[in-house]
Amino acid sequence: MQPEDLDFAADIHSEAFDRSWSGDEFASLLSQSGGFGFVARRVGTPRDAPAGFVLARLVAGEAEILTIAVSRKFRGRGIGRMLMDQVLQHLHQERAASLFLEVDEENAAALALYKRLRFAEVGRRPAYYSDGKGRRTSALVLKRTLR
Repeated sequence: MQPEDLDFAADIHSEAFDRSWSGDEFASLLSQSGGFGFVARRVGTPRDAPAGFVLARLVAGEAEILTIAVSRKFRGRGIGRMLMDQVLQHLHQERAASLFLEVDEENAAALALYKRLRFAEVGRRPAYYSDGKGRRTSALVLKRTLR
């Protein structure tokens, strides 16, 4: 993920989450120690605009996915899997011990992906997410051991 990708990432994030992040928030997270990200591009689109992205952090051998999203028009094409594979490959090279993430308990597509990637539930944050209309859902804390 490069500085020119941050506004695209913010646009994609706003499609996926009720509380979206700005390009400046992405820049801040990337600038923190251990922050890294990957962008999936659809070749042939105007300026090869990002189709999805993942932002993560690695500190003291433990990593976490901070956020991941795929543009609505590119969902269902394996882009999320490709992004996660890039993260896992990077963490393998860095010899990380584990990877954590949080996911809405009702996000069936993401849960199916994380199950295929061998993540296991290690916690739950009740009523963590809000849809902006007063409805709340829990976040599942998932972990994958890498070593």
